[in-house]
Amino acid sequence: MRLADAMRERGAFRGAASRFGLSGRLLLLTILFVLLAEVLIYVPSVANFRRTWLSDRVAAAQVAALALDAAPQQKVSDDLARRLLMGVGARAIALRAGGTRRLITVTEMPSEVSETVDLRDTAWTDLLAGAWHTLWQADSAPMRVVGHGMDGVDFVEIVIDSAPLREALIAFSWRILVTSMVISGITGILVFLALQVSIVRPVLRLTRNIAAFADDPEDGSRLIAPSWRTDEIGLAETALARMEAVLAGELRQKRRLAELGLSVSKINHELRNLLTTAQLLGDRLEATADPAVQRVAPRLVATLGRAIRYCEATLAYGRAAERVPERRLTLLKPILADALDLAGSAPGTGVRVEERTPEDLLVDADPDQLSRVIINLVRNAVQALALAGTAGGAPPLVTIEAAREGAVVTILVSDNGPGLPERARANLFSPFQGAARPGGTGLGLPIAAELTRLNGGTLTLDETRIGARFRITLPDRV
Repeated sequence: MRLADAMRERGAFRGAASRFGLSGRLLLLTILFVLLAEVLIYVPSVANFRRTWLSDRVAAAQVAALALDAAPQQKVSDDLARRLLMGVGARAIALRAGGTRRLITVTEMPSEVSETVDLRDTAWTDLLAGAWHTLWQADSAPMRVVGHGMDGVDFVEIVIDSAPLREALIAFSWRILVTSMVISGITGILVFLALQVSIVRPVLRLTRNIAAFADDPEDGSRLIAPSWRTDEIGLAETALARMEAVLAGELRQKRRLAELGLSVSKINHELRNLLTTAQLLGDRLEATADPAVQRVAPRLVATLGRAIRYCEATLAYGRAAERVPERRLTLLKPILADALDLAGSAPGTGVRVEERTPEDLLVDADPDQLSRVIINLVRNAVQALALAGTAGGAPPLVTIEAAREGAVVTILVSDNGPGLPERARANLFSPFQGAARPGGTGLGLPIAAELTRLNGGTLTLDETRIGARFRITLPDRV
């Protein structure tokens, strides 16, 4: 399933509302956080409101008491006193000044009060608990309130009903609730719109561009054009544009290479048939008695043979897929013996191959694939010595050594030739590019490296003063 199809299928399950999922969730979170902040503000606010309300009643009660005291000869009718106390909302007022306590009351004093609030010294915890108690108090029980006095009055004490206070607290709570909802709604809508413009729409643009690009990555018109933004969204757009440009270029290159590979395969196939026919004709020419033909024919046949082998190697590399290795602990000695029998030495070159490995050395690898690796390395070394000779005129020699260190087996294939040229070293394991001798296909070492990697190991070239030395490292499976 392509990326674009997968994205559409996923979006179909989520529905149209998913387009606003991020901003919608942020809207809800904003409202919840604002409400939470309002709750945290409301709790101390309602306690402070209750304290202020009671303080105002205490102050009004003292003013009423002072008004009664200021009357001529302190003679006030019961009706006026009742009206003053009713205006304050108190059943009784008591003042203490100069060691004298005075009580003013117009109704019968209650036998007991439900709560006593001393505003002179009250902790915040008591204020919070008192506000909660008043809000959830079912009946209108009287309460006693004591506060600081003014103008020589030590303190003022009043007895009031709790119902008016409870009603005032409920009204205050409703105002807080309505205000909180309005603030939350306005803030949430503003946050929603801001996020919709600054985040959600740009992200949707990125998503749609990715889906469109996945439909046809080689279409240049589908590359995203980065906006003017310099924040994280802008950086994401720039990075996506760069990635799409690189990916589109690589895909176009791979498509051209695939088309080229198909063309080369067809050409190779036809060319191999033509070369085979030419080689057969060359074989017939070798039987001709003409001296000139006798001199040219062997070269012609050898050249045609190399061309055929190169075509076959090209086709084989293009369609080869190595099987999964069947690794097991096995003796290395028999594997090397079989490989040397198959690799052999170039006839008439005098190249000697020596194998110097312990008899009981075990290696964790696929025997057939490891044998192919050894064959490639030994054959390359033998052919290089036969062609270029040795350094200092020493007898040509290829040596194979192996040793185990812990859970790792190291195999060294060395020769005493002139070494690899710099051009071959630069592209040693690249197909068709690392050939070190004329007529070579450049496939032996890449195939050997691939087989070694399949067996969990590595194939590298060591730096040496004389000749070339390849190192095969094969760790045991964990």
